[in-house]
Amino acid sequence: PALVLVHGSGPQDRDETVGGTKVFRDLAGGLAARGVAVLRYEKRTRVHGAKMKGLDVTPKEEVVDDALAALALLRGEPGVDPRRVALLGHSLGGMLAPKIAGLDPRTAGIVVMAGNTRPPEELVADQVDHLVAVGAATAETAAATKADVARLRALSPGAPEAKTATLLGAPASYWLAFRGYDPAATAKGLAIPVLVLQGGRDYQVTSKDLDGWKAALGTDPRATIRLFPALNHLFVAGEGTSTPAEYERPGHVAPEVVEAIAAWTLALPPRARP
Repeated sequence: PALVLVHGSGPQDRDETVGGTKVFRDLAGGLAARGVAVLRYEKRTRVHGAKMKGLDVTPKEEVVDDALAALALLRGEPGVDPRRVALLGHSLGGMLAPKIAGLDPRTAGIVVMAGNTRPPEELVADQVDHLVAVGAATAETAAATKADVARLRALSPGAPEAKTATLLGAPASYWLAFRGYDPAATAKGLAIPVLVLQGGRDYQVTSKDLDGWKAALGTDPRATIRLFPALNHLFVAGEGTSTPAEYERPGHVAPEVVEAIAAWTLALPPRARP
């Protein structure tokens, strides 16, 4: 069995390096040692970011297209069972994993690590409140960010501003592409195995999002939902309230997370060709 690893937001490398943690390198090594093949790659915005500036980029161009190509590539690798190739997404990748799997009916299952079920701008508003509370952002920064969020929420796809505005560091068209997308409901409709993992100390994707997964998948026998109380957004163990400074310290994905993903993937039933 095999997994394609899909990054979170930002121009990520194949290790998904965030501060002192290399999330995907930890997962790839741990899963390979347990008999699970892994494909990871540099994110398009990291390799071709300069070429993409000024373009009407949406999550399709940033994430979805390359994940679909990676699934197809992995199925053709010697030693990989093409009927047992699944998708693992972290953060933004977790949110988009149901959409990607819905576009590739051969996907055997999805793993969602800290994937949000709420609109991204709602997360941003909560995150900036947390950063102010822990002294990592000023009230002025929070006010400016929330003003951008308010503008975004008021924006309609056909408005002239939708073609020109930049909100929260990305074109308005990028944010509008998420409108109408419900990750948890989409995952429910796929009728394939789903593993949802959440860190209890995660301030970026929180229990509000976990509740969304539980509401949609809690009674689905194909779904497994696990909370790791001591882990942060990177699935690194710690104590107390998580802060951005915590990410800068050297850390590793907790072994129990690797074990949970490996056990789920090794038990993945083959999916017949549609």
